[in-house]
Amino acid sequence: MGLKKIIEALNQPIGGSGSGNDKKSTKKREKNLQLKVMELTAQDAIKNTKNVRYRYKVRDKKGNITDGKLDALSKLDVHSFLMNQGYDVLSIEEDELFNKLGLVQLVTRPMKDKDLNFFLTQLSTYIKAGIPLIDAINILAKQARDRKIRNLYQRLVFELTTGETFSEALNKQGPVFPKLLINMVKTSELTGNLTGVLDDMADYYKTIDENRKQIISAMTYPVVIFIIAIVVLVYIILFVVPEFTDMYAQIGSELPPITVMIVKMSDFLATNLLYVILVIIAIFTILSILYKNVTTFRYFVQRTLMHIPVIKNVIIYKEVIMFTKTFASLINYDVFITDSMEILGKVTSNEIYKNLIRDAVINLSNGNGVSPAFKDNWAFPPIAYEMLLTGERTGRLGAMMAKVAEYYNTEQKNLIAQLKSLIEPVMIIFLAVIVGIVLLAVVVPMFSMYEQIV
Repeated sequence: MGLKKIIEALNQPIGGSGSGNDKKSTKKREKNLQLKVMELTAQDAIKNTKNVRYRYKVRDKKGNITDGKLDALSKLDVHSFLMNQGYDVLSIEEDELFNKLGLVQLVTRPMKDKDLNFFLTQLSTYIKAGIPLIDAINILAKQARDRKIRNLYQRLVFELTTGETFSEALNKQGPVFPKLLINMVKTSELTGNLTGVLDDMADYYKTIDENRKQIISAMTYPVVIFIIAIVVLVYIILFVVPEFTDMYAQIGSELPPITVMIVKMSDFLATNLLYVILVIIAIFTILSILYKNVTTFRYFVQRTLMHIPVIKNVIIYKEVIMFTKTFASLINYDVFITDSMEILGKVTSNEIYKNLIRDAVINLSNGNGVSPAFKDNWAFPPIAYEMLLTGERTGRLGAMMAKVAEYYNTEQKNLIAQLKSLIEPVMIIFLAVIVGIVLLAVVVPMFSMYEQIV
């Protein structure tokens, strides 16, 4: 290569394909900037009697186009909000199908505990730095990579700009934010200690998330081993056993009962495998629906699990941690004890603890304390009861409940560590027994054949 060609190569832009992409993005932005801005009409200012879901498309200052959804009373409200956010509004259309179905409330899953922890921690940090609440949520919206989260933050900003309180803005997002958080924020609006509540709630959801991950971690290994055992068992029954069955049939030897049972099982699965799978799926689906919708069935399942050795302690510790930590947070922020009990009844999904809390509410209405409802109850450990009783008598209920939560959090970690070390050999033995029985059923007839030959 000559000197002239080397100089020409050095003068070329670095990354030819990247330059092409830059040109394409530039042309795209120029094309976006040529799009006409939406013009409002008198009809757009007419307000509905209740919120309506609108889809919008906007252009930012850089020429990038984004879309989203908002619930509002009119197009004008949506337009004014988006203009105040610095966007050029290209279109706002009513989501007719969504509104006809009556799904004005946000239809989505509750926010995960780890996402709540991040949201509350970041929000508290920004407010402590002197950034107003609306601006802080706006910053979070711009930082959010997930489109659903970004739209959620924008809806919060919209509610706040229309004059709603922060707690009401959270409440209007449907099931996204927990009732506990909404009530705690509502309390902070009365006391003026929003950052303190945000910090405590962030720590609360961090603890809940860590406990959930510990339980999942402990259950992952046995579940995986169980699935492997089932897969291996089905494979042997469907593909290995028939080969030996044909061989035994040709020889005409008499099969032992265990082999006959395995052969019949193999024939049944080979003929009805699809039906078996469909029945199993149907059973699990029906049980899941019953568990979610039938209180009596859910109570029966939870009570049964809470009486199984080892498993019962995992569940009880989890519920005690949830109850005492939530109770401590509510009491420490001066929420009335009757209101605290009602909130606790909504937070827990365990029917046994719902009944305990219901009894506590009845005791309070009769002028008694909370502790008698938990006395000598199998689902509430004696140590936790004694601390609850001491807290009531000394007037330091919040501090005592926080100590109980801390104690059982440590106990749960130790219990799960013990379970992990115990489960591994148990599951290996389980797998060996299951596979061994099938292989034994296949091998035993071979010894009979050998004896006949000898």
